[in-house]
Amino acid sequence: MRVLVIGSGGREHALCRSLKLDPQVTELHCAPGNPGIEEVATLHAVTPTDPGQVAGLATRIGADLVVVGPEAPLVAGVGDAVRAAGIPCFGPSSEAAMIEGSKSFAKDVMAAAGVPTARARTCVTPEEAAAALDEFGAPYVVKDDGLAAGKGVVVTNDRDRALEHARSCERVVVEEFLDGPEVSLFALCDGKTAVALQPAQDFKRAYDGDQGPNTGGMGAYTPLPWAPDGLTEQVMREVVHPTIGELAGRGLPYQGVLYVGLALTAKGPKVVEFNARFGDPEAQVLLDRLETPLGGLLLACATGALAEHPEPAFHDGSAVTVVVAAEGYPEAPTKGDPIEGLEPTDGAYVIHAGTRRVDGEVVSDGGRVLSVVGTGPDQRTARRNAYDLVARIRLRGSFHRSDIARTGAEDM
Repeated sequence: MRVLVIGSGGREHALCRSLKLDPQVTELHCAPGNPGIEEVATLHAVTPTDPGQVAGLATRIGADLVVVGPEAPLVAGVGDAVRAAGIPCFGPSSEAAMIEGSKSFAKDVMAAAGVPTARARTCVTPEEAAAALDEFGAPYVVKDDGLAAGKGVVVTNDRDRALEHARSCERVVVEEFLDGPEVSLFALCDGKTAVALQPAQDFKRAYDGDQGPNTGGMGAYTPLPWAPDGLTEQVMREVVHPTIGELAGRGLPYQGVLYVGLALTAKGPKVVEFNARFGDPEAQVLLDRLETPLGGLLLACATGALAEHPEPAFHDGSAVTVVVAAEGYPEAPTKGDPIEGLEPTDGAYVIHAGTRRVDGEVVSDGGRVLSVVGTGPDQRTARRNAYDLVARIRLRGSFHRSDIARTGAEDM
């Protein structure tokens, strides 16, 4: 099977790494890729959000499967163009991808499907936003209605800060705050059938102790030894199946991965948000632990054959990933600094997220530069292995959180 992956970040490097291990995958391509992906796949220079360019490349290389990593190409219609060219694609249509592309659309789908989630108001004026903030009270939750690369959400006790964010967006969703630990659950879907991967947890705030600005994610780990028994089954029953059923009923069959961001409240799990792609950095740890060959699993989703495919199985043990971020992230990350210490150790390896190669040297080229993945028979070991490798990396001005997976590891 010849596979083309679209994207250039840590999620796409993790996807390519797993696909390379699948004996069914005989040829692996990525566009545009990054220096880490270059070690396992043939890179191509295309604009990932250009449906015509992506479909043309897939046709030229004779791809048997296209895997779209980021959300922006999905919303732009890349999946539609690839399928129109007669090539199976893992990734929803542009209309179905609005489950992430519009918070308001997602809320409408959840309401119609009876999915448990926070009460919310869609607002287009500062006056509407102010009224919604007063209705729900602090902590205030304000979400940009459109795509914001995981950074369009403000959660604050400062009403002025919440209003400022609302004014900076054309359209926002203001909702009640959901209290409780957050969990990420990913469901693979083929339009009718859905199967779950194991839960993971990521860390959104920039600094230790969940302090600082919201980011795309500073680390993650799986499995979650503290997760309630039956959580996955409950979420599939109450959230995933009703959601894909509602989308199918609207003529929007969902093929790809549905990310369910959850808050485990006192009244049970409630949806914080949906994404139309693998989370980053959760993908790094989930794909590391996935035992089932990835290529066949994604092809089954793309061809409507998931019901006939064995359910995903996972390796024993744990995986922890720690993000190494550039100086100034997330507001104004610096770029172009050389990186050293990328060599793997016995228990950890590096996933490239925001890097490029200049004159043979790997340099930083984004806010979240690297994801260091540590593995081990238990969470404590996996965490230690990840941080041991993080300590070897040299990137001027970089920083990372020191508390990723700390509580879970200490509780074991």
